[in-house]
Amino acid sequence: MKISAVIITFNEEDNIRAACESVSWADEILVVDSESTDSTREIALACGARVLNRPWPGFSAQKQFATDSATHDWIFNLDADERVSDELKASITSLRGSQSGPSASGFRIPRRTFYMNRWIKGGGWYPNYQLRLFDRRRGRWRERLIHESVVMNEGARVETLLGDLLHYTVQDAAEHQRLIGERYAPLSARQMFNDGKRTSSIRIALAGPSAFLRSFILKGGFRDGLAGLAIANFAAHHDFLKHSLLWEIQRAEREKPSEK
Repeated sequence: MKISAVIITFNEEDNIRAACESVSWADEILVVDSESTDSTREIALACGARVLNRPWPGFSAQKQFATDSATHDWIFNLDADERVSDELKASITSLRGSQSGPSASGFRIPRRTFYMNRWIKGGGWYPNYQLRLFDRRRGRWRERLIHESVVMNEGARVETLLGDLLHYTVQDAAEHQRLIGERYAPLSARQMFNDGKRTSSIRIALAGPSAFLRSFILKGGFRDGLAGLAIANFAAHHDFLKHSLLWEIQRAEREKPSEK
């Protein structure tokens, strides 16, 4: 069972070395870089990675390109701001050492996020399972603008590995706010529209409060103290903004001149 660890990057010079080192156990490290202007590619090469340069086509398309470009059929996907924990590495090592071969075609991994100087327990942020180790002959990346994920073929068996994938997310509240405004909310709104979902003034009004209650109360964000409160407030802002942007998309589509 040979594994290619694949990482997509853009200006990740602060993260790429640690990311590559955390998958040094892989038979190949492949980095697909989207024309970085910093030293991401040079650092990745120094870590022994094979580096491909490709203009940015979107998250799903870039990850699928990386998957298709890998040398081996078993793919371990890692984001540049993620690390493989020792326990997860041990689970993968045990899996590779099995004489009977892997027991499934895909493996989910719990992801634990470090935010505001603490590991987050609630708010829906943990365990946040991610299907990151899979046989590319039995699955592929689903075409989505955001929240991309691997979809396995019908009948393919999926199991869960022990050990966390460690996620070192945004640096501070300002970056969190910026990413919501520039990436997450706009892409989420467009994906909702593409999926046939629509919003209204009532839904816009309720989106924020319901997201806050869901994150802080129902999903136990209160257990994380101030960090949990911040996560819930940002969740409320994100949902309010994405519904507002969806409403603007709807209006723009309605106002387009009809074709005769």
